[in-house]
Amino acid sequence: MRIISLLATLGVCSSVLAGPNDAVRPYPAQKVNADTYVIHGPQGVPSVANQSFMNNPAWIVMKDGVVVIDPGSSVQAGRMVVAQLRKTTKKPVTHVFNTHVHGDHWLGNQAILEAWPNATIIAHPDMIKQAKNGADAFWLKLMSDMTGGYTEGTRAVIPTVEAADGQAFKIGGKTFRIHSSTDAHSKTDLMIELVEDRTLFTGDNVLNHQVMNLRDGTFKGVMKATDQALALNAKLYVPGHGKTGDRKFVEDHKAYFETLMSEVRRMYDEGKSDYEMKPVIAEKLKAYRDWAEWDTNLGQQISLAILEIEQE
Repeated sequence: MRIISLLATLGVCSSVLAGPNDAVRPYPAQKVNADTYVIHGPQGVPSVANQSFMNNPAWIVMKDGVVVIDPGSSVQAGRMVVAQLRKTTKKPVTHVFNTHVHGDHWLGNQAILEAWPNATIIAHPDMIKQAKNGADAFWLKLMSDMTGGYTEGTRAVIPTVEAADGQAFKIGGKTFRIHSSTDAHSKTDLMIELVEDRTLFTGDNVLNHQVMNLRDGTFKGVMKATDQALALNAKLYVPGHGKTGDRKFVEDHKAYFETLMSEVRRMYDEGKSDYEMKPVIAEKLKAYRDWAEWDTNLGQQISLAILEIEQE
């Protein structure tokens, strides 16, 4: 996988900090509307400091049960999510949606099934296929390496139900409509529209104040997914990373990518190299310099954008 190159630049710690029965330190759940809660994880890559927890697990409480979206990066993170969920309701989790194959979003499945063994786990068919073909082991090792062994004990519980683009899951009196893609952030992505509540869970196709890791996706696909998210005109957008909000942060995300791609294309046509482009683009995008992972991902995005332009 292309994302494996990230390991070379991040470094890892060697000390084992936890055992298989531990849980990530607690993070509070925020009630973002009448039925929906989100734990907004710290932004950044998995590390010893964040114990691998850095995504936005969410759940929706309905009349007979609970639907969870992206329960986190490890069994330890998932157990923290379960504990926080139980503070909001005594109802069981009946369904889980995993938005894509990157392990920080789905390796917490194990903890959900520890607590509710009959829960159904749903994902993109290509996510399920990749997980069965080695992505599970890749992400288990990556999480353990990047956290100094903290996530040891985690097993990859692979989803069993495929979700098709446009499919509507009727669960507990609510409609979960699927908007999927094969060329966006990870090429295995779901955005999940909670129709009655006008809420869209974007997964990592849209982030809030974070420069995206695009090693496994395409700019074209992410920009298309962002346009689709805006066209749905949701009242509330829940990103894979960063704070929940209205369409403003989605528009910011769109503007960032439009500026980056237009500048890369312009300078590529002028014969400029990636290292010549970077200071110019950094200046054009200076309004976004406070976004998480700016230093890590901007240069790599420029190089990837050049490759994508060359493949057109």
